[in-house]
Amino acid sequence: MDLSGATVLVTGANRGIGRALVERLAAEPVSLVLAGMRSVESFEPPVAGREAAEVRAVRIDLSSREDIEASALALGDTLGRIDVLFNNAGLVTGGLLEEQDIEGVYAMFQVNLVAVAHLTQKVLPGMLARRRGTIVNNASISGYAHFPAASTYAASKAGVVALTESLRRELEGTGVRAMHMVTPGVDTDMLSATEDIYARHLDISGWGKIPAAEWAAQAIEAVKHDKRILTPGGKERLAMVAARGPQWVLDQATRRVFSRTPRR
Repeated sequence: MDLSGATVLVTGANRGIGRALVERLAAEPVSLVLAGMRSVESFEPPVAGREAAEVRAVRIDLSSREDIEASALALGDTLGRIDVLFNNAGLVTGGLLEEQDIEGVYAMFQVNLVAVAHLTQKVLPGMLARRRGTIVNNASISGYAHFPAASTYAASKAGVVALTESLRRELEGTGVRAMHMVTPGVDTDMLSATEDIYARHLDISGWGKIPAAEWAAQAIEAVKHDKRILTPGGKERLAMVAARGPQWVLDQATRRVFSRTPRR
């Protein structure tokens, strides 16, 4: 997809991968970058060169059906001009299922999966009318490799994979594309929170991490080249391949790193 003159909306743009996407997009030949977040007051625009795109903080609250409708309404005519939507915002849950906070589980499914479908539905009519657009969904390696202590989070991300792939086929021939990112360990505050949650039952010493700016750059290049999926490298790539093969391979791997008895 040619990004020249495009309007791009990034959710969860206040930190981590979302922030990195906004900073990278600001240097692309796009017309407008909409940095979506719940609190716009604290947003600091990225520092870029003279030819930088306009970056505008917009309130995107994904915590409920009503909040999403209000956020879309507040975008006004801009909603129908969005060319690329990065459904990047997310929450994480983890631990043994019987010990997870159920309110947190509901909130996580809302943001990670339900909101992705809802916000995508809001931007699709404009894309379809112009026969131009790309939906990018953050699916995570957990959408493929379903490790213990990640049951609900993995379920939400597996749902994102299914949603995106179904939508991709649904949109064939319309000029609108759908892509999902199999996001690996990215050096963000959210990964740190994930490590804290999972370390009670999983050996995370082998987890790798890449800079958020590096993953954002790969994501934008994938959009430019109309990719169906952006996959990771390294151990995450091996985990993804193993998850597609005989289940005993991943079963063996998880037995080596998982313990129902807390590690700490």
